[in-house]
Amino acid sequence: MFSKFTSILQHAVEALAPSLPLQEDFVYHWKAITHYYIETSDDKAPVTDTNIPSHLDQMLGILLQEEREREFGVTGPCMEYLLHHKILETLYTLGKADCPPGMRQQVLVFYTKLLGRIQQPLLPHINVHRPVQKLIRLCGEVLATPTENEEIQFLCIVCAKLKQNPYLVNFFLENKLKSLASKGTADVISEDTSKGQGQDSLSTDTGQSCQPEELSGATGLEHAELDDEPPHQLDDLSTSLDNLTVTSLPEATVIRPNQDYNLVNSLLNLTRSPDGRIAVKACEGLMLLVSLPEPAAARCLTQSTCLCELLTDRLASLYKALPQSVDPLDIETVEAINWGLDSYSHKEDASAFPGKRALISFLSWFDYCDQLIKEAQKTAAVALAKAVHERFFIGVMEPQLMQTSEMGILTSTALLHRIVRQVTSDVLLQEMVFFILGEQREPETLAEISRHPLRHRLIEHCDHISDEISIMTLRMFEHLLQKPNEHILYNLVLRNLEERNYTEYKPVCPEDKDVVENGLIAGAVDLEEDPLFTDISPDNTLSNQEWLSSSPPATPDHPKNDGKTEVHKIVNSFLCLVPDEAKSSYHVEGTGYDTYLRDAHRQFRDYCAICLRWEWPGSPKALEKCNLEATFFEGHFLKVLFDRMGRILDQPYDVNLQVTSVLSRLSLFPHPHIHEYLLDPYVNLASGCRSLFSVIVRVVGDLMVRIQRIQDFTPKLLLVRKRLLGLEPEGPM
Repeated sequence: MFSKFTSILQHAVEALAPSLPLQEDFVYHWKAITHYYIETSDDKAPVTDTNIPSHLDQMLGILLQEEREREFGVTGPCMEYLLHHKILETLYTLGKADCPPGMRQQVLVFYTKLLGRIQQPLLPHINVHRPVQKLIRLCGEVLATPTENEEIQFLCIVCAKLKQNPYLVNFFLENKLKSLASKGTADVISEDTSKGQGQDSLSTDTGQSCQPEELSGATGLEHAELDDEPPHQLDDLSTSLDNLTVTSLPEATVIRPNQDYNLVNSLLNLTRSPDGRIAVKACEGLMLLVSLPEPAAARCLTQSTCLCELLTDRLASLYKALPQSVDPLDIETVEAINWGLDSYSHKEDASAFPGKRALISFLSWFDYCDQLIKEAQKTAAVALAKAVHERFFIGVMEPQLMQTSEMGILTSTALLHRIVRQVTSDVLLQEMVFFILGEQREPETLAEISRHPLRHRLIEHCDHISDEISIMTLRMFEHLLQKPNEHILYNLVLRNLEERNYTEYKPVCPEDKDVVENGLIAGAVDLEEDPLFTDISPDNTLSNQEWLSSSPPATPDHPKNDGKTEVHKIVNSFLCLVPDEAKSSYHVEGTGYDTYLRDAHRQFRDYCAICLRWEWPGSPKALEKCNLEATFFEGHFLKVLFDRMGRILDQPYDVNLQVTSVLSRLSLFPHPHIHEYLLDPYVNLASGCRSLFSVIVRVVGDLMVRIQRIQDFTPKLLLVRKRLLGLEPEGPM
């Protein structure tokens, strides 16, 4: 009560007294704080019962006023006094000892406001960044402390300052000599060489000459130099501060790595805070740090901190916390996940399901890892993504995907599908693609299709005895094909088409040249004149020019091939594969093939834009340069898809939709070999080879035989179409 009365009286006196020059006023408030430690005998009373918070606020206000009254970049006498007398060092010591109780909180607030509100750059000063560095080490030491909120505010303001001036991060990469703990003390590294050199001794380009810090329990305090203090008072203050050091927590005396990044380590500790707001702020701070362009910081981030381990270990623990079986539909339809915004109340959620809280937590943390890698400096991003690959994808997900339990396969594949959909970082996507498909780019052989076990298993699951597993795995591959990564398509398809050994090479005869010039390949049959294809109608066609306008532009190295089959002939060839008596689309308004084609045309344009960066050729590789003698194998992926397509008449409708959807995705890629092999019905196939067109021809042949056995086939076919479209109620056939 008496101290509060004293504070009120002091403010009254200050209001009535004539205003002092700023420096005198500043020194007065600082001396008032130091005198407290000389005069007080009760160090148990909380700091809020003293005048210290008021004096600190007054000092900060004076510094802000001084800066406003001066030109930008000009340091005033009050700031000079703060720097010269190492006031921040002294405050750090008081905060570390937390004397009086609550002092650490006051010191953190003062540091935060000073760095956040003062416009001139303070961190380059050794008497600022050195105590800031020491204070950083105190943050996150113990979770759920009363100062957690102040700690995260302080760390985030330091991160924000580094984001504004990335080179400053070099002041926070500490070079450490290995120190062995012995009898509770550690060898102290001398700082004599650094004294007297001042700020100029700091290297800002490599971070290798930052001053080493003490590893012992000593605080390294440089006592305040109060020029006009009597000698006996200076001794008293020194003794008081030394006594504080005895009761303060000693710094770690373990062997440290050669370089330390305590800012990252403190933030990592606070990401484990039970207070979700503190944890999110710590994640935001890390996001700022990983994006700094300084190479030394990026190396230290991944080599001398536990950031990689924390990210991956938490991913693993959240994944393992998921229920053994989650409905795949729930995994697919759970709302969009944004890290830091995963607050969830099971009671308020009308669409809750068992494990939803755990699923949201896992997907939220994966989203954070993805965004962190997306924002990170290049070398840091690669290291972080490789850690996720090795410690999470291979260590945790692969055993789940390789298991034999159908329920386990379905759940793990649904989670993989969700992750594939969710990833946006190019670096993490690359690692995920290598995890799923492997890095192989040489042509596949039938004997070596299991070279990458996970790839082999996932492709086999596209033709699983369980239709649910087949559909889920096919959907995963469909979304994988939509990702902007060239290796996906090359690994699955293109590497097997590189030599065009699916074709039977026939040199062009002189008399065939005029045929080629008219847009047909020598020896090919014009399907428009084939008796099977007699139902081409103008409504079911698109003009040649409309399609060609979206094709990749010709380049000097890859000129357009004037002899290639015209696009409209190819489209019409596919359209008229199925005879009229087996069609039902023209009986239902708005379901004609022109609707599908226009949608495909739009998608093709989008794919062309994605593939431009991959510099694909504009025309197929010249046959003279191809190794046509090699045995052709379409590859494991196309083999399974063609096998599935060949059984289309005997499979459930949902499976057929998914198979044709994946093949449609493949057909959209503007690579000449894909277009030739999958889409050109005129290609002269080598012996024993099959193409998409040849597979469909066999299916149509089987279809025509089967429909002869079904009475009233056309009205039944129309009824089924209407039921599938929801135009007719379900019922017996």
